[in-house]
Amino acid sequence: MPIVNAKEMLLTATAEKYAVGAFNVTNFIQMKAVVETAIHKQSPVIIQTSVTPSKFRGPDVFAAVFKTMAREAPVPICLHVDHCNEVDYCITCADAGYTNVMIDASQHEFAENIRQTKMVVDYCHARNISVEGELGTVSGVEDQVVVAEDEAQLCDPDLAVEFVDQTGIDLLAPAIGTAHGVYKTTTPKLDFDRLATIAQKINGSGPHTPLVIHGGTGLSDDTVRKLVSLGGSKFNVSTELKHCLLDTTYDYIAANRSGYDPGKVDRAILEAISGVVSKWMELLGSAGRA
Repeated sequence: MPIVNAKEMLLTATAEKYAVGAFNVTNFIQMKAVVETAIHKQSPVIIQTSVTPSKFRGPDVFAAVFKTMAREAPVPICLHVDHCNEVDYCITCADAGYTNVMIDASQHEFAENIRQTKMVVDYCHARNISVEGELGTVSGVEDQVVVAEDEAQLCDPDLAVEFVDQTGIDLLAPAIGTAHGVYKTTTPKLDFDRLATIAQKINGSGPHTPLVIHGGTGLSDDTVRKLVSLGGSKFNVSTELKHCLLDTTYDYIAANRSGYDPGKVDRAILEAISGVVSKWMELLGSAGRA
């Protein structure tokens, strides 16, 4: 059951009130850590790449390595491109072998967001690839794209229903006040009621379109659990993995200046990333769900 699209695993998560971690990776050591941890924790998992690292390493390369790692794994695994605002590159990733694609046209007017999102949905659905769309904008920095906090617009629950109906998206990322990057406060202002309302309108009669929480890094455990209980079933973790990668690399090299064994650096990174991923799987309730 290894390689699946995201909707297949997230409908179950929505119904059973847990979330699947979507872990942004920039290299294959991180990817290996995510896959191995998912197997160890018996958890479904989504591997994400932002657009910049996907273009740098090549979507075909990312997809080929993913398929090699995932095809024999005894847990469901999905490869997802995150926050792609180019319809053509969404199609490129779909053709390369990504099994979930996010078209983020949320910076456009509502009608144009629908038009671009539906173009990607129509293409991907013909290939059994699920699609994530966004309504409202999430503040912070994601893949070098900056959205100021005062520019962030929260998702309108009624428009969310219309957006899902008109586009046919499989997953919805509603802006509810979470942010990419590092939160400037330990108590970010999140609109829990808005999330609950959207979840009720879209999934109240049963799982239909799983909801996505962006900006997981820096939220308290209690906040994460509350967001999951209110209907968030895909939970994005990016910044924490970037910090873990760079901090672990720096710390290892600083402590071993006389050693020149890249394999030991890789091993240190693998173990550190595995620890972060394992923690999130337990927190989100996905451990043991595969």
